[in-house]
Amino acid sequence: MKIYTKTGDQGETSLFAGGRVRKDHARVEAYGTVDELNSLLGLVRSYELPAQAETWLEAIQNTLFVIGADLATPMDSHPKWLVRLDERPTAALEQAIDQMDADLPRMTAFILPGGVTSAATLHVARTVCRRAERVCVALAADEPINPLVIVYLNRLSDFLFTLARWVNLQAGETETKWLSRG
Repeated sequence: MKIYTKTGDQGETSLFAGGRVRKDHARVEAYGTVDELNSLLGLVRSYELPAQAETWLEAIQNTLFVIGADLATPMDSHPKWLVRLDERPTAALEQAIDQMDADLPRMTAFILPGGVTSAATLHVARTVCRRAERVCVALAADEPINPLVIVYLNRLSDFLFTLARWVNLQAGETETKWLSRG
């Protein structure tokens, strides 16, 4: 199979269940931003991480592929091969957040993004996740999408923030509190 098809040379792309849209369509922006987040998490996984973090991130990357396919398929399409996002991955994120929170000191102030390379990159991933969520909210205002996608992305950004803190804790890195007055 060739990697290039030349079918997108005129600025359009195919959706999973058929049909074509412009490459700047909100649906393409939504699943493209989810793909960007997935790639960024792949970068995070290339750094030194606790084994549990690696396990969580691999599962999340797989879920992000499901979300990408979900977003690339309009809700009125029902191909037999499509797996749409359900509630289970969000519940897994909540369980992981609770597990990490049990280890973390209580937050008494905002913290500055940073720390060890993997944690700092997780903070960047959190911001990309928030952008993906905003793009999906915008898409949902124009076209029906699986509402569980927005719920998952919202929870994922919370997870990535918590994971960044937890990775720093595991590495012995202290958090830097935001000083509201320089």
